[in-house]
Amino acid sequence: MPKIGNIILPEFPLLLAPMEDVSDPPFRRLCKLHGADMMYSEFISSEGLIRDAIKSRMKLDIFDYEKPIGIQIFGGDEEAMAMSAKIVETVQPDLVDINFGCPVKKVVCKGAGAGVLKDVDLMVRLTKAVIKSTHLPVTVKTRLGWDENSINIDEVAERLQDIGVQALTIHARTRAQMYKGHSDWSHIARVKNNPRISMPIFGNGDIDSPEKALEYKNKYGIDGIMIGRAAIGYPWIFNEIKHYFATGEYLPQPSIKDRVIAAKNHLIWSMEWKGERLGIVEMRRHYTNYFKGIPNFKEHRLKLVTLDEANALFDAFDEIVSVYENK
Repeated sequence: MPKIGNIILPEFPLLLAPMEDVSDPPFRRLCKLHGADMMYSEFISSEGLIRDAIKSRMKLDIFDYEKPIGIQIFGGDEEAMAMSAKIVETVQPDLVDINFGCPVKKVVCKGAGAGVLKDVDLMVRLTKAVIKSTHLPVTVKTRLGWDENSINIDEVAERLQDIGVQALTIHARTRAQMYKGHSDWSHIARVKNNPRISMPIFGNGDIDSPEKALEYKNKYGIDGIMIGRAAIGYPWIFNEIKHYFATGEYLPQPSIKDRVIAAKNHLIWSMEWKGERLGIVEMRRHYTNYFKGIPNFKEHRLKLVTLDEANALFDAFDEIVSVYENK
């Protein structure tokens, strides 16, 4: 069983990826309910935390029922990273995760996220600064390298383990690929098979079905899988994968009622956490995903993304159930 510090994970854990503007407490709560074994906060700017930026501070909200949970930070300055790790420690997560994988330009430009892949020495210094300043286990999420010609994940894994990183999640793409093109897990398998590597290695990228999860588990020998985009609007994926691993069979697809319950809970928890107005507005981007593939749904979707009162939204949900359950 993979172990990170004192955290003992199940035999083959399924992790929920930290996703900007997605992996907030309401969404994490849903994924936990549907089988996610470990989760992470959205990534948090170390500079923002130190400046006391409200948005950054809000991302530190974690709850007991989410545990084990990691808080993910990013930044390009050693001092800021060390200070932000101390701030993170005050909310008592189970671990601190460092993002060396985000490919977004505004992050990379600051020499953070995947920008650090160009400078492994800097990556090591930033990580060391975090490890020194916290008692929590420190883990890292990164990519294969900057581009096809500079895949350096083997060196990165060894050097991070040598300074005390306790687990590594590898997104099987380069920074140049962003989220496009094919993810190549053979590089992750090579890291996992390196006799020098003893920390858990988790794979990330393109896992969107139970059979793909099983195929990659068997083929690449990793310690667990991190799921990101496939869980958006479809938190059932975690239990579906677990059921398939255990029985070789598929769980029934979520019914309209299941989808409505999930979307409704997500909305309720969003309003509780963000306040009614913001909770309603920020949920709008999720509805398309919850009801993907449902025929003749346009009219209902329009209601969900335009209504701005909670009660009217709950009525719209009830209407969806009654229309589709009777078909």
